[in-house]
Amino acid sequence: MQARVLLIGPGDLGQRLGRGLVHSPLLGELVLAGRRDTSLAALLNACGRVRVRFAELDLHRTGDIERLLRAEKPDLIVQCAVEASPWWVGDRTDPFWAALHRAGLALQLPFQLPLLMRVMEAVRATGLGASVVNGSYPDLTHPILAARGLAPAIGIGNAGMIELQVRAALRSRGLEAEPVRIVAHHAHVTPMVHARAAGAPWTSPRVYLGEEGTRADELAFAGPPLPTDRRLNELSAAAALPLIDALLGGPPVRLSTPAPMGLPGGWPVRLDAHGIALDLPPGAEREELIAFQWESARRDGVASVDREGTVFFTDEAREALGAWAELADPLRLDEVAARRERLMSRC
Repeated sequence: MQARVLLIGPGDLGQRLGRGLVHSPLLGELVLAGRRDTSLAALLNACGRVRVRFAELDLHRTGDIERLLRAEKPDLIVQCAVEASPWWVGDRTDPFWAALHRAGLALQLPFQLPLLMRVMEAVRATGLGASVVNGSYPDLTHPILAARGLAPAIGIGNAGMIELQVRAALRSRGLEAEPVRIVAHHAHVTPMVHARAAGAPWTSPRVYLGEEGTRADELAFAGPPLPTDRRLNELSAAAALPLIDALLGGPPVRLSTPAPMGLPGGWPVRLDAHGIALDLPPGAEREELIAFQWESARRDGVASVDREGTVFFTDEAREALGAWAELADPLRLDEVAARRERLMSRC
């Protein structure tokens, strides 16, 4: 039986995913949920073999999300909704937004976390068995939500993007390696995009080639520079589509992707319709790699996350915020909405 996928938040990333999903033989129906008009659904409906519908949804109302989930009963949920994208923040030129951008993506959590948290609360309230694939800063949002048992099954982005760039670098040299396993964090994406390692004291992605796991970290920076605008979402979508197909019952895959099972950062996994398992190379220790991920997260402005999901920011992030340094005060889950309102008041 062909699957029904609910794609929440058909913005730039969601649209790129939708354009790929409409050609999947595993899908029978794709439901786009959000506040955009129905023309996108009509366009995608004409582009592929999959039926595409639009469902209006206000993500600020958890009850509305629950009603939609009960009505649609999706086999898989792809969550891409945010209050404001990092691209939008990066495009602003006034001092406040420039400071927020400099401080690191973690300081934008009030834009990334609330809608995802409502989706996960609705999934739990309805008892829906569908897995959730999340594109909203999974490196950090998943370990935060894990404190309340609300972490999505898996994320899309960073490590998957780096894996594709490494594979392209191998092809350019006439080489192959299977598997390619990446341990990386969102903080590593920008150096990869610029084709230039960040340098001390920052960490670099860990690249493991073949079953023996030969290290080749330099391949993360071996390709040409990539676009530094919304077009980069194309790479994230390309990395996500095989993952989504596998969860829907397609061929099992070995790939790298963010935040499986609530873990911080990106990891290599084995994935099929029955579940997700880490696919660590020989000699790699899970606890050491978790420590590596949190050290890498400092580049995003994260000092730590405690067992209650409270986020503590780095001194460097506080300094970058300047006159708005209070936005680097510890962020507790119950205070995210109030912090969001403070940010939205600047829009």
